[in-house]
Amino acid sequence: MKRSGVKGSRIEYVVENGAALKRENGKIWSNIRKKWLVETPEEYVRQEYLLILLYEYGFTFEQISEEEEVTGRGSGRARADFVIWRSPQDKQGHKSPLIIVECKSDNVTIRTNDYAQGDNYARLTNAPFFVTHNNTETKFWRVRKDRMPGYLEEIENIPHADATDKQIEELLTRLKTFKEDEFANLLHQCHNVIRNREKKDPVAAFDEIAKILFVKVYVERELKRRRRRKNLFTVEFLQEQLADNPLEDLFQKTKDHYRGDCIFEEDERLNLKSATGLEIVRLLERYNLSDTSEDIKGIAFERFLGKTFRGEIGQFFTPRPIVEFMVRMLDPKEGEVICDPASGSGGFLIRFFEIVREQILADVDRQYQEYREEIEKERMSEEKKAQALREKYEALQETLDSDVEGSRLWNLANRCIYGTDANDRMARTSKMNMIMHGDGHGGVHHHDGFLNVNGIFEGRFDIILTNPPFGSNVEPSDTVLEEQVTIPDEIERRYVDIFGEPYRNALSRIRAAKGKPIASLFDLPTAKGTNKKVGNIKTEILFIERCLDLLKPGGRLGIVLPEGVFNNPSLAYVREFCENRAFIRAVVSLPPETFVSSGASVKASLLFMQKFTEQEQADFLLKQSTATQEIHDKYASEIVTKTKELEAAITQAKRDRDTNHRKALQSVVKQYTRYMETKIETEARFLFKSRFPYPIFLYEAEHVGITATGETDRVLNELVPNDYIPSDINHSALELYKAFRADPKPFLAAEAPA
Repeated sequence: MKRSGVKGSRIEYVVENGAALKRENGKIWSNIRKKWLVETPEEYVRQEYLLILLYEYGFTFEQISEEEEVTGRGSGRARADFVIWRSPQDKQGHKSPLIIVECKSDNVTIRTNDYAQGDNYARLTNAPFFVTHNNTETKFWRVRKDRMPGYLEEIENIPHADATDKQIEELLTRLKTFKEDEFANLLHQCHNVIRNREKKDPVAAFDEIAKILFVKVYVERELKRRRRRKNLFTVEFLQEQLADNPLEDLFQKTKDHYRGDCIFEEDERLNLKSATGLEIVRLLERYNLSDTSEDIKGIAFERFLGKTFRGEIGQFFTPRPIVEFMVRMLDPKEGEVICDPASGSGGFLIRFFEIVREQILADVDRQYQEYREEIEKERMSEEKKAQALREKYEALQETLDSDVEGSRLWNLANRCIYGTDANDRMARTSKMNMIMHGDGHGGVHHHDGFLNVNGIFEGRFDIILTNPPFGSNVEPSDTVLEEQVTIPDEIERRYVDIFGEPYRNALSRIRAAKGKPIASLFDLPTAKGTNKKVGNIKTEILFIERCLDLLKPGGRLGIVLPEGVFNNPSLAYVREFCENRAFIRAVVSLPPETFVSSGASVKASLLFMQKFTEQEQADFLLKQSTATQEIHDKYASEIVTKTKELEAAITQAKRDRDTNHRKALQSVVKQYTRYMETKIETEARFLFKSRFPYPIFLYEAEHVGITATGETDRVLNELVPNDYIPSDINHSALELYKAFRADPKPFLAAEAPA
């Protein structure tokens, strides 16, 4: 059998002899049952997967039963889509089968009840393997007969028809991580080739791997768009070229493709000998990244990153358990736009993308199931019902085509995800990481996170999630540079078309700041009570203001910060700045070891805020000014009396020509004025906060899924629901937060003194 092309998301098969996918007049042919069936979307998925079993795994009709009862004659409910025996003789002899297959037309990640059904059927028939298959993925499982039902272990594959006993035993031991490790090990192999042949340090060698991966992705996408008829990423093709280094030519085309993202320097080249580049191509060419599942290549790429140089650039990695918790706390939804202005390896953006994509797929399935229930109630023939279901199903599938501009998945990838990092290596890393996990890389840039670039500018985002660098300073000498405000004309036109006037205004603001200190663009560096800008300011302090600026009114922020921001008296002005612009929704204190493996020794906490809406901000300012006026009025007569007394004393000192006494009295006036200003401000803030009350969720975590050495597998984690919640904890921090937001009264009552 040959694959002749792709129609929608469906593979069309041309068969020289044997079975084919036959469809006509709303019917589809069952090659196993030898009859025409009403073509529902579910039936199409099943018959399509049968061809894979026949032609890719080599099974025959005589080894397979379709819609087979697995609980005994007369049971209409427990029917497996396919039951596969090791041989026709085993089937005829009613022996236990080899494989059970369950097919669904769903788009979402295969669900637990699908696993359980396949596991149950496999146990009933004593089959060692079962398969769960739908539009999105195929998963392979082994049945552990030494464990209770429901204990599941995902494996690499199922046996082919001609598998030997030894090969079957090997497959039963190959857990799913084999595929992930295989790709991660391949990347390590490439990395070692560069290190050994080119004598580069690990980070420099990674830079070259990243460049070649970008080339490979670029070539594959050109093939997919049918802009190329031949795969250029092969040793055979490259050796046919007359150029001294044909891979360099491909890299230059790739670099030009990503020009608007500024992730490569204008004069950047591959820093590899031609023979080294060809060897890397030889190792990678057999893998089609476009066809490799995001689950496998994404995890593999992150493993490669971690093992290769986490020590060298660990500060750019936010541990996965922290990423998961922070994203879940902000509860992203379809249509919301996210930004990470210090994106590092892209962890927050990737998890946002995965969660929202899953929501979209689930919603499409929900719509289809609801429509199906409606159709079942209609009085019409089965054929007409099936036709209506097919039309609805195909229309819904079109909304999931990520290559079609305007589709739901296209909008998610191209209009909802933005990130930037000032480190060029990490900008490339986060971009490639996004590609490996599915997509959404188009909004990732190499740029200073404090400055506007392309789709990243003030007032645009529903969600900001970030782990900014700690401890470094933004100095007065850090100015807005010419290259930071210069954008190629075609790139500027593209973003003007997308964002219109707000983008023009954002560009104007940043261009007007050329040559000025970056800190001068912010309010927080201003010394309290003056208009004077302070000198150096901590990077994380500026990032707080930048994040709040980037948010839309009502937008949500999750940020990792050193604990000094929360309890250092000298930073009270920063806390007030936040309180004046947003609700403090939660503060979660993390244990000291959380970021040790990332090279950070500072104890950190997570701050979650929600920016005021315009109405909330107006209400805040009104109550603030009213409270201030009330307290000012309270002390007005006292201030007038005291001031008159001091002024009279100063006048008398002038008459007496007592200069020292006059100066002393003038100093008292200044001290008294400052004292009363502080007193009024403190009391006014206390009064105001009593009139603008809201609860804040506070949580101190001890177990966050990370050991002191940075391990995250099978580690106690109290942040989110998981299999490793500490035994003395009934609810995760996330569950407690959601309950708190729904009704904080029980929490506040529990905290009240007896």
